[in-house]
Amino acid sequence: MAQFLSAVTVVVSDYDDALAFYVGVLGFELCEDTRVSAQKRWVTVAPPGRGMRGCRLLLARAANPEQQAVVGQQAGGRVFLFLATDDFDRDYAAMTAAGVQFSEAPRNEPYGRVAVFVDPFGNRWDLIEADIDG
Repeated sequence: MAQFLSAVTVVVSDYDDALAFYVGVLGFELCEDTRVSAQKRWVTVAPPGRGMRGCRLLLARAANPEQQAVVGQQAGGRVFLFLATDDFDRDYAAMTAAGVQFSEAPRNEPYGRVAVFVDPFGNRWDLIEADIDG
């Protein structure tokens, strides 16, 4: 039996604000945006070219106070998501130019080149180019 992660839920405060960032700023592809009810949509995005082959983000709008409380805090203040790249410098420059807020300067670690950025909802991300030789 083959298994894989197909999606990870990111609780957001607003669908359209989330799409503006993930699609408009990061350049992710909109995979699906289907209205489920008057208040709920099934919205998935993925890095360019990965839509059907990789894990998607399911953007879920917080629908109650418990969900609103975890917006941006799903990992308890730790890095929550990891955006892998084959060219750190290219993507770091493009993201910085697009207004992405990095919370630190790029650094080299034994596992690769990395910098932490924060999405508009407060989630911490690593932009990382893995050191495949290490």
